Amino acid sequence: MALLEVDNLTMTFGSLVANRDVSFQVEAGTIVGLIGPNGAGKTTIFNCLAGMYKPTAGRIVFDGRDITRLPAWKVSRLGMARTFQVVRPLKEMTVLENILVGAYLRQADSDRAMEIALRCLKTCFLEGDKDRPAGDLTIGNKKRLEVARALATGPKLLLLDEAVAGLTSTEVRQMVGLIRGLRDEGITILMVEHIMEAIMPIADKIVVLDGGIKIAEDRPAAVVANETVIKAYFGEKFSQRLKTMKQAGAS
Repeated sequence: MALLEVDNLTMTFGSLVANRDVSFQVEAGTIVGLIGPNGAGKTTIFNCLAGMYKPTAGRIVFDGRDITRLPAWKVSRLGMARTFQVVRPLKEMTVLENILVGAYLRQADSDRAMEIALRCLKTCFLEGDKDRPAGDLTIGNKKRLEVARALATGPKLLLLDEAVAGLTSTEVRQMVGLIRGLRDEGITILMVEHIMEAIMPIADKIVVLDGGIKIAEDRPAAVVANETVIKAYFGEKFSQRLKTMKQAGAS
């Protein structure tokens, strides 16, 4: 069953068309990757889904409800949370206080909010930084704080915008493990990502945008073999490498 349905979504800014007639679904309990070259319209899609932008046309249905025109805070309360490509911690507040902000969105009881925040702190490997100002964290820990704060809102669907960008290889592996764990706990995930080594092994499906238009939607193995996707995103070098790998495998 689809938890999220995007139907012919179009977003324009004056004469600039950021997305045109984009449709896809995110099934409950899955990880879906949203990929494409820079400027393909991926973050614009996220902003429309999360209620930051009101689409010019089209429809967004989340958990059976039309949320196309709802503001961001209402979308979040319905169970959709997001992180940002450029991390946005509340710098002067501690790590724990940042996570509490997320918990208080849907939980008015202070003891219960603290319980949720501490659990998210542990889930995202931030226990050692609990009392540190968020602005003092490394980029890797700031990325995990973004996830922890979103997680504290109790989402059904988590939107991750380049959650592994700028991380070391060790931090990438840790974040991928975290994302897998969240999916195993029942959280559906839609993630924008450029690092193919991170998204391809864990995604159940990949949606590819180019120039604001959807050019592919399929299993990861089918997407990387799609000639249109290769030309638009992976490039000629990847295409040649893929052909060489196929030939080596056949011999």
